[in-house]
Amino acid sequence: MNQIALDIRGLAKQFGAKIAVNNVSLQVPAGSFYGLVGPNGAGKTTMLSMATGLLRPDSGQALVNGVDIWADPQTAKATLGVLADGVRQFDRLTGRQLVTYSGLLRGMDRAEVAQRTEDLLRVMDLVSDGDKLVVDYSAGMTKKISLATAMIHSPKLLVLDEPFEAVDPVSAANIRDILNNYVEFGGTVIVSSHVMDLVQRMCTHVAVISDGVLKAQGTVDEVRGSKSLEDRFVDLVGGRANNEGLSWLRTS
Repeated sequence: MNQIALDIRGLAKQFGAKIAVNNVSLQVPAGSFYGLVGPNGAGKTTMLSMATGLLRPDSGQALVNGVDIWADPQTAKATLGVLADGVRQFDRLTGRQLVTYSGLLRGMDRAEVAQRTEDLLRVMDLVSDGDKLVVDYSAGMTKKISLATAMIHSPKLLVLDEPFEAVDPVSAANIRDILNNYVEFGGTVIVSSHVMDLVQRMCTHVAVISDGVLKAQGTVDEVRGSKSLEDRFVDLVGGRANNEGLSWLRTS
């Protein structure tokens, strides 16, 4: 029987009259590279925040490697690495200090933290910027140093909300290589993204969420069928605009 890295059971969240996540259940197999896709405002970030212990759900459960993250957060989070969208870092630290702090915060040995920090700075191409304050980093550099803080303790599960946003193509390719290697050696990655082609090429599994409701889940091939993932996504969520009325937008 396949193990489940993340087991989401009936998660729900409402903000006033707005239902952000509506009774979503989702199972992420261990060892998978799982994509979560949906339009803006679909509920992706809210769902991932509840599943990783950042936002308390109105109802439902989230089990990380079999441990309820809200009943036993310390145990669950020990095996979890998170790159959250929109959560500020301690940006008055240098990049090197921030990654070091993340490791020490998890109770790791100082010598091991020092070695892993240098390894992560090297693979993220941030060695020359390691002593620069994070507040002075570009958006792409901030994304990479945040990923390093999520990986320092070698978690079993990485949950990454828009990890490639504002990252240049070379850095994005390097990050993909790192994540593919991580999955190859037994890790599990969940990544939310708006880039369908990237998800189709990179992920083994995918879930589509829209208006807080899960529209489809399974392997990438199961979800997309005979179409591209982008076309299947549009079929599921709708909303393709009609460009009638733009007859004036012509150059000849």
